[in-house]
Amino acid sequence: MTGDRMVSRFALACAFAGALVVGRFVAAADDSSDVVGVVINLLGDKDKDVRAIGLQQVREEAKGNAATKQFAAALPKLAPDAQAALLRALGDRGDAAARPAVLDMLKSSDESVRAAALFALGPLGTTDDVVVLIRALDSQSKAEKQAAHESLVRMSGDAASRAIIAALPSAKPAVRADLIAILTARRAGFAAPQVVTAALDNDAVVRTAAMSALAQLGKPDDVPAMLRGVLKASSGEERAAAERAVAAVCDRIADPNKRAEQILKALPSYGADDQTTLLSTLGRVGGPDALKVVESAISDPNLRRHAAGIRALCNWPDASVATKLEGMTEAARDPGERTQLLRALIRVAALHDARTNADRLELLKRDMALATTDEERNLVIRRVRTVHTMESLHYLLPYLDKPELAQEAAASIVELAHYKELREPNKPEFDRALDAAIRVSKDSVVVDHAQRYKKGQTAERAAP
Repeated sequence: MTGDRMVSRFALACAFAGALVVGRFVAAADDSSDVVGVVINLLGDKDKDVRAIGLQQVREEAKGNAATKQFAAALPKLAPDAQAALLRALGDRGDAAARPAVLDMLKSSDESVRAAALFALGPLGTTDDVVVLIRALDSQSKAEKQAAHESLVRMSGDAASRAIIAALPSAKPAVRADLIAILTARRAGFAAPQVVTAALDNDAVVRTAAMSALAQLGKPDDVPAMLRGVLKASSGEERAAAERAVAAVCDRIADPNKRAEQILKALPSYGADDQTTLLSTLGRVGGPDALKVVESAISDPNLRRHAAGIRALCNWPDASVATKLEGMTEAARDPGERTQLLRALIRVAALHDARTNADRLELLKRDMALATTDEERNLVIRRVRTVHTMESLHYLLPYLDKPELAQEAAASIVELAHYKELREPNKPEFDRALDAAIRVSKDSVVVDHAQRYKKGQTAERAAP
């Protein structure tokens, strides 16, 4: 086909679409088979641009239940790529009259068509279709799995959520984890009891998904049950993630002094070993009553309990323990424990809270005095970039002359320059600092950002 003929056909399609939109067709689409017939012809065209015009009519312009049925009836007559496109357009159209035809398309031998049909079931399907979509989550086809996942998230109504919950116990582990993620995306808070049960699953993937879901769906009353999930989790990253999930739920309690209440009430119901394990979780929640328990553990002659108390203190969510961390760092005799305490002190020193920027920077300076390795010193320099003051810039500049610390200092100086409200009133001084950072930095991204800031341009922020 010549280019002129293609342009001509495309122009005619555009003209038709414009005519439909402005109402030049007297009959409504619901009553005009001629209009629908022209749209269907557009859908079958080999030119994607022409098809796109037809698909737009399906989505928004050719109104009515009768038109939906005609569009759906055209599906078997189209090529697979056109079928997939029309299925998605019918899903966007949102008329359940297309549902029977969509279900028929699930039998297609073409993967893209099946995936599009699954995707359309999100807005068009009923609770009866939840089983079909869940079955597709176990498909070997990535496209079909993704489409089914998206449809289960999009399908409206609590009845769909309850059908998903009902399928949890019998689903394969990987599917069970996916269903939990879907319930989370649906904000199905009433699924919390079943998700709590899943947190005790024998499969780590399911447990991790469940605790992640509870971080969003859980309520303070769920915390005691979530502690069992912490104990069930494997030590290492899975358990740390489970602890963070508990802390996230506790953090939703308005009064910070009461956030640890549920954990403190539950602790006596556990044996000594489990209580020791749960100290780390308690530390992530914090509060004055929690601190008393942690301090008692630190003073315990039992080495395991002492170590758990140190770990809990180092998990503290705020800077209220900074003075204690500082004193313990100075007094620590064990090198590993000292490193652990100092890293925690550096972390809390930079947290944004009621303290002034001057207070935060002063504590970081004291942290630098306690640092004994370049790794620790670079960590302090990295945290100084969170204190957005000229004093921070002045503090960082001398480290550009120390080869072992210069790269981190340059990156921190450039990160401070990201903040226009700090940089612009002090442009001459910042320009000199940025020039110095450019000279020493070996990171092309840092150099590029520095040059942009000198010109008053924006740039993506450096990693925190």
